[in-house]
Amino acid sequence: MRVLLWNVHTAYTDAFVRGDHDYLIPVDEARDAWGLGVAGRPWVRAREVELGSLREEEIDVVVLQRPEELQLVERLTGRRVGRELPAVYLEHHAPPPDSIRSRHPLSDQDAIPVVHITHFNDLFWDSGRARTLVVEHGLPDPGDHYTGGLAHFGAVVNEPARRGRVTGTDLLPSFARIAPVDVFGSGGVELEETYPPEETGIVAAGDLSPELLRRELGERRVYLHPHRWTSLGLALIEAMMIGMPVVAVAATEAPRAVPHGAGVVSTDLDELLRASIAYIVDPGLAFEAGQRARHHALHRFSHATFLRGWDAVLGDVVASGARGRPVGVGAR
Repeated sequence: MRVLLWNVHTAYTDAFVRGDHDYLIPVDEARDAWGLGVAGRPWVRAREVELGSLREEEIDVVVLQRPEELQLVERLTGRRVGRELPAVYLEHHAPPPDSIRSRHPLSDQDAIPVVHITHFNDLFWDSGRARTLVVEHGLPDPGDHYTGGLAHFGAVVNEPARRGRVTGTDLLPSFARIAPVDVFGSGGVELEETYPPEETGIVAAGDLSPELLRRELGERRVYLHPHRWTSLGLALIEAMMIGMPVVAVAATEAPRAVPHGAGVVSTDLDELLRASIAYIVDPGLAFEAGQRARHHALHRFSHATFLRGWDAVLGDVVASGARGRPVGVGAR
């Protein structure tokens, strides 16, 4: 199939475009959020397409990821999305924190199914009349990079100072009293202004490339996932895949993602701190938990399973002409 999608979340796109289809990635002169293109990635099956030439392209299905893309695709292709052009809507995010009252942007229609990345998101979004299903994350094996040689925590949090309690940034000082907390991701300057590293032990470790991030994380003893409210991040899955033990707040999808023995997941901060001490002072214990995490993640978040799930979704949508029978196993 010829699949049109914007490069919105590059890490997710990287996993998605490794399938057996032809992927059309819009690009504009600014290389901005509406035309990022392949962003220098070696995606063999992906081809950059100028926004102005989409009307001439043969497109079998579009994977929407932002509400604004509905009108944009119709304007650029001249085809009604969900009727003349088969479509699915990939929802990356958990609903806003007031989740019980959070109506999904596509909740008032039934022509375009909504694909959630976690069962938590599917349960908590009010998707109204929209058909929904879940295709869980799947990643290629990044390799076992764990050494745990640094008795530090590693965490991946974008804009931790701005997002504050949502990402559990306020919890970091408690963990930093046990061992240094190295926070990777964007917004490092603001983080260190809010939590000076010389006073708190919280260090902005940089917004690194995926390859370098894996190596740097693997040197840390424990992966810390302090988020109170988030979709299940790819960074958590990759941390398990590279062999890191996990200490995580038991919120959103984390309790389903991290199995017993691969770390500790709890809403009891004292329990999380006790587990952290045990891993920090005992490298052997941390290594054993990390190996269990890696084994679990490679099976639970198999890239092959992820691609098969998407093949089923896209195939059913195209075969049904974007309407008709519900999409895929487990569709609501």
